[in-house]
Amino acid sequence: MLVELAAEYNILRIDPVKFGFGLIALAVVYFFVARKAVPKVMKVLDERHDAIEGGIERAKTAEAEAEAIRQQYREKLEESHREYAQELEKAKEQRAAIIAEAREEAQAEARRIVAAAHAQIEADRQQAFSQLKGEIGVLSTELAGRIVGESLSDSAAQNRVIDRFLDELERSEGKQQAEVR
Repeated sequence: MLVELAAEYNILRIDPVKFGFGLIALAVVYFFVARKAVPKVMKVLDERHDAIEGGIERAKTAEAEAEAIRQQYREKLEESHREYAQELEKAKEQRAAIIAEAREEAQAEARRIVAAAHAQIEADRQQAFSQLKGEIGVLSTELAGRIVGESLSDSAAQNRVIDRFLDELERSEGKQQAEVR
């Protein structure tokens, strides 16, 4: 039965009323879609395209600006390193100059102290020599008085005896120093 029904009814056969109504409905839908929906969809797509392209352009611009800023930072950093090296070199030179100046001042101070010490030693030696000369004079006068048997109270005689004794003493010291050498 199904076979008979299928043989009677051709599924490929088109009904002209349904076909006409379908064609009119398709035309209405096409007209509506072509006039109303497609422009709105195209407008949205264009806006999205522009937004995407604009975003890409903004991203490229921002990337270029970031690269320029990064390059400026590198240049400033390199310049800072150069300035640091120059300042460090100046500081080393100043340190060396300060050390040299301090060393020179210390050497001058040491020379001054040594010269003052030599002068003090010479003054002390002269003072000791004068005191010793006076004591030797008194002792030699007493000794000479004991040897001679008379008192040498005359100051001129005392001075002559003292001077003669010191001259002999100096000559004997000079001979001893010459023998040591």
